[in-house]
Amino acid sequence: MRYENWKSHRLSKLKSTSLLLLLSSLLVVGGCSPLFGGEKSGDSAAVSLASEKIDPYVGEKSEVLSYVWTTRKELSLTFNGMADKKTMVSLLDALEQNNIPATFFLPGIRVAEEPEIAKMILDRGHEIENNTLNQKDLRNISYEQLYREVKLSNEVIQKETGITPRYVRTRSGEYNEDLQAITAQLGMDAVINYTINPREGDMQSAKSIGEYIERYITRGSIISMHTDINPEVVGAIPYIAKAVEKTGYKLIPLKELVDRGTKRKPLEQVTGYDEIKINPNYRAVKPNIFYDAPTEEKVIALTFDDWASDYTVTKILDILKEEKVPSTFFLIGKGVEKNPNLARAIYEQGHEVASHSYGHEVVTGMTPEELQEDLVKAHKVITEAIQAKPTMLFRPATGEIDENTAKIAMATGYKSIALYDVTPFDWDTANDADEIVKRIVNKRGDGSVIVLHILDGTQTIEALPKVIHTLREQGYTFKHMTELMRMKNN
Repeated sequence: MRYENWKSHRLSKLKSTSLLLLLSSLLVVGGCSPLFGGEKSGDSAAVSLASEKIDPYVGEKSEVLSYVWTTRKELSLTFNGMADKKTMVSLLDALEQNNIPATFFLPGIRVAEEPEIAKMILDRGHEIENNTLNQKDLRNISYEQLYREVKLSNEVIQKETGITPRYVRTRSGEYNEDLQAITAQLGMDAVINYTINPREGDMQSAKSIGEYIERYITRGSIISMHTDINPEVVGAIPYIAKAVEKTGYKLIPLKELVDRGTKRKPLEQVTGYDEIKINPNYRAVKPNIFYDAPTEEKVIALTFDDWASDYTVTKILDILKEEKVPSTFFLIGKGVEKNPNLARAIYEQGHEVASHSYGHEVVTGMTPEELQEDLVKAHKVITEAIQAKPTMLFRPATGEIDENTAKIAMATGYKSIALYDVTPFDWDTANDADEIVKRIVNKRGDGSVIVLHILDGTQTIEALPKVIHTLREQGYTFKHMTELMRMKNN
């Protein structure tokens, strides 16, 4: 359907919607609505919702889910709104052809208008949730009005489909404390926001929408799209399916994603969350900078710095798992903050997780206060993400550090600055996989610490299996970095 025709169709529907709202309100006040309830029974009848005074809820508010805590390679595709029947059929066909189960947040008024579309969504194996009655802007609505928007939409959906919604989302995904309170008041499970919004409302092409989602795919993410803004959404479905398959992930229904997720402890309940602290008394600290282990044993440590997309990090984790290689990851806090599930996945796979600072600034250019605040922040972010105390090592950005800066860093609680003796400059996209392997082989020694990088667009993924196989052929075994450090201490 051409966009101009589609827009005209929606304007017609809006007029129909306004009429239906007016009639529905009158019917509710009259107490005999075919949409929102049955007949009243004399003096014992409940006060109709339209005239009922709604007191604000004072109990614990419902949580807001922008993503789900999980290390599973799973995420959910969700839609807001309900387009015309032709568009919805095309969308459902595209989902079926690509084996994608989705979750549809439907406006109650559209379900009342065309219940057969809602039933078709269910018949095709998808989920239905609450998109409020008519998708009003939260900034211009009272508590009582919002309560009715959510409750009436629940009732319409339940009456027309038999489904009782567990979740609510506004059209834009915005939320406030009133919506959280109302969700709890109505016995619903959560307010749903989103992790990925491909901005299809900007009228991007199907391919652009798919590429955007591919770029931001993460474990436990919730993709939010609209059925009734950009017709290109239908054509985007095959691109989304390919993006998920390329990453090795799976799209599952939202309820399943939430039910399979894990509960997270608050930061203050995680042991060791406060072991890195501001400490201005650093001048007497004896700096300890570790490069490699003085040993004649053929052992080596593979370490990884920085942060990247789920795709890149997952590929590296898959290689390490297949090769049974333990490693030490030095993660950038601001990256972990945006995707804590990925940091937890690294930890759960048995690798050491340590700090590479929060902002990845060169530490020799920072004031003592700035550096220590950065380290404390990074430690807390990483601790909360992995739900455990990180490995108590710090590696500075670019490996640059001096004696005074080492003292400042170690005064916060670190026992060592963890550097390396082998760097193949894999962060440089000009270096191909063979060049990376060659540089490592030429520089490695017994007890060496090799630094590689988790960065998008480099050749590290291609080089890693060759590095592992070559070093094993030379008789080397792989250890966590802390194991090499203990060898030095002994």
